[in-house]
Amino acid sequence: MTTPTNTNSEKSRDFSKFIKGVRSELKKVNWPNKKELTNNSVVVVITVTLATVAIWAIDSILGYGLNLIIR
Repeated sequence: MTTPTNTNSEKSRDFSKFIKGVRSELKKVNWPNKKELTNNSVVVVITVTLATVAIWAIDSILGYGLNLIIR
């Protein structure tokens, strides 16, 4: 039993249909304006910075505690 294969024209038609669908979906996206983008970026940078400091602090405290135990 053989499986049917797509010809080049069918593949190109499928790809063209896919690209049209992608363009259609991108038009539906609610893109942020410059102010929203800036605000969201600031929130992300602050959140990442706070998470980094928290992880560093926990790591330092645990490292100090383990050094006391090991000595």
